Amino acid sequence: MRRYSITVAGFALAALAIAGCGGGGGGSQNGSQAAAAMDTSTIRTSHSPVGDILVDGSGRTLYLFTEDGRNTNSMNCDAACIKLWPRMEGRPHAGAGVDASLIGATKGAVKAQVTYAGHPLYYYAKDRAAGDLKGQGIDKIWYVLNAKGTAIKKAAPASSTNSNGGYGY
Repeated sequence: MRRYSITVAGFALAALAIAGCGGGGGGSQNGSQAAAAMDTSTIRTSHSPVGDILVDGSGRTLYLFTEDGRNTNSMNCDAACIKLWPRMEGRPHAGAGVDASLIGATKGAVKAQVTYAGHPLYYYAKDRAAGDLKGQGIDKIWYVLNAKGTAIKKAAPASSTNSNGGYGY
């Protein structure tokens, strides 16, 4: 009997780990198309349908995860989640519209993650071009940021969003 409860518990934990990332959707969208290149040399602002937002040096949208601690990556993320929400790493400088004093890095991580106003920054893998906002508002925990480092919770236009959801926590 004990073997059965361990097996059931193990199966349940595995199922929760897989489902725990939230949405995620099925199938790949434009799977053969490469994602926009990451340029972690700069953080700057760019005009978007939801307002002026933070982007990297190539114009790729940056996101925050609302459950992260200040200057700490709190996300318990598996390999699939990390692939969908890669961290911004490096030592970017402040570009147009950005306050250099708000750029920082997570503490205690093996490889530091870039922060802005204390929020660890992420990309969304399904953003295929500069200016894409497909991660905006996913699971009501992923948002773009303004130049002050505040989450912008305004919904992106339907053509800029991804209805498949994506790995929320």
